[in-house]
Amino acid sequence: MGSDTKQALSGFFSGDMDDSEATLKAYSHDASLLEVRPELVLFPKTVEDIRGLIRFVAEHKTVSPTLSITCRAAGSCMSGGPLNESIILDFSRHMRGTLSIGERSAEVLPGTFYRDFEVETLKHNLILPCYTASKNLCAIGGMIGNNAAGEKTLHYGKMEDYLNSLMVVFADGSEHEVRALSEGELGEKLKLESFEGEIYRKVHGLISRKGDLIASSKPKVSKNSAGYYIWNVWNGKTFDLTKLIVGAQGTLGIVTKANLRLVPVNKHSKLATVFMRDITNLGKLVNDILPLEPESLESYDDTTLSLAFRFFPDMLKTMKVKNFGKLLWSFLPELGMVLTGGLPKLILLIEFAAETEAEINLKMQELKMVVSPHKLRLRVARSKEDSEKYWTIRRESFNLLRKHVHGRRTAPFVDDVVVQPKFLPEFLPKMRVILDEHKLTYTIAGHAGNGNFHIIPLMDMKEPKNREVIMVVSEKIYDLVAEYHGSITGEHNDGLIRTPFLDKMYSPEILEVFQEVKNIFDPQNIFNPNKKVGATKDYLREHIVRE
Repeated sequence: MGSDTKQALSGFFSGDMDDSEATLKAYSHDASLLEVRPELVLFPKTVEDIRGLIRFVAEHKTVSPTLSITCRAAGSCMSGGPLNESIILDFSRHMRGTLSIGERSAEVLPGTFYRDFEVETLKHNLILPCYTASKNLCAIGGMIGNNAAGEKTLHYGKMEDYLNSLMVVFADGSEHEVRALSEGELGEKLKLESFEGEIYRKVHGLISRKGDLIASSKPKVSKNSAGYYIWNVWNGKTFDLTKLIVGAQGTLGIVTKANLRLVPVNKHSKLATVFMRDITNLGKLVNDILPLEPESLESYDDTTLSLAFRFFPDMLKTMKVKNFGKLLWSFLPELGMVLTGGLPKLILLIEFAAETEAEINLKMQELKMVVSPHKLRLRVARSKEDSEKYWTIRRESFNLLRKHVHGRRTAPFVDDVVVQPKFLPEFLPKMRVILDEHKLTYTIAGHAGNGNFHIIPLMDMKEPKNREVIMVVSEKIYDLVAEYHGSITGEHNDGLIRTPFLDKMYSPEILEVFQEVKNIFDPQNIFNPNKKVGATKDYLREHIVRE
């Protein structure tokens, strides 16, 4: 980006600007296996910076058609969501912090790291329960952009369930509060002679015209981050555009502030583990457990457990325990199980939380009764430290792979598939066949209660053939997902890595609706191009890393 552009921006932009080689290289990557080099990185200080930037880009689009803005906070996205060839707008330097915490809500800036936000909410015995496994890395803006979910989503839901309101700057450079509206309030919005009013009229009209198509296209799984959630906007009583903006990866506008709903932290929790040598009855077991309403129902595979044993000292460091001897002793049951019968195919983690210890113990008794007919080994954790070892294995498998396997890198590309839990016994073995026939090394971990699994292969990206392997395996696994009427992404979103494959789960007609949504909010394609709509497989292939 030329010096003339920077000079023009300096006339109104009060934040920092950086186009140094080191910065552009750093911002060419997120946690995905993609590389897209930007031209300029901006760090806004105020909403006026953002408004002015949007107006500048809009005015110069005819001269520079590729000019665009992509928002970024922590850069922990695994789908290439915060990557762009033009301007990156990073909120993490200046626009961060928790502004206020109320009785059950908080007002927060998008660049705020979740780990810092949680420190503040816990002071009030409150929490935002849709945090991700990368809770120590991610930021609030990215959580909104990706519609964050994690280990507690089974019980509490996703980020979309915790938005009271959002402040959003639209494509005309105006900032507005977006929240759920009553029918009367919607009527007032529809009368507005402004860009905001035009958005409401056009979205309302789209839903009115295509209502049956939109309703029938909603994925029939408990978690979905693919496409725009147009089916959630209007329920006949409330009209809520936050349902479109959440999970949109910054393609419809720029979020400048969020008012989030929080929940009280339960005083007691307890974890039970189930070891499965055969996953034939996994679907039935999960469906038997779900009526007990666990707070979490997670899982990881034998490769993940093997990895934890292999790099045990490093995992201990991650846990930051004080009594190593006690922790080592707690692993004896697992070690004995492995020595006598080998690694289980799948480990289920079932956690219950409640206000009293008595409620927890009752749930554990009910769980034992449910698991007993399946003739599976169930173990109840004896302490918080005992529980934490299982959660550390579940959360740290990705980092263990990335740190210890040399010559290959983590390659998340089919890392977030979802099917109904009843299909898992059929789906998982078929998915493994696809991965194994291409000789991939990988771990599988995920949210068994939602039928949502994360598959992380290890690949040598210096090998040109592996870029084609990624394309072929993606095609095959997404075809398999479509066969079981699932979603190609439950949490990690479309980004660059999955947008070209949305036709695997959506009809051409609903893809046209998605494009219309984009056109309504962003007619000049100012915001985060090539995500949700407009991406091609050729563009994806060209931007896969080569090292």
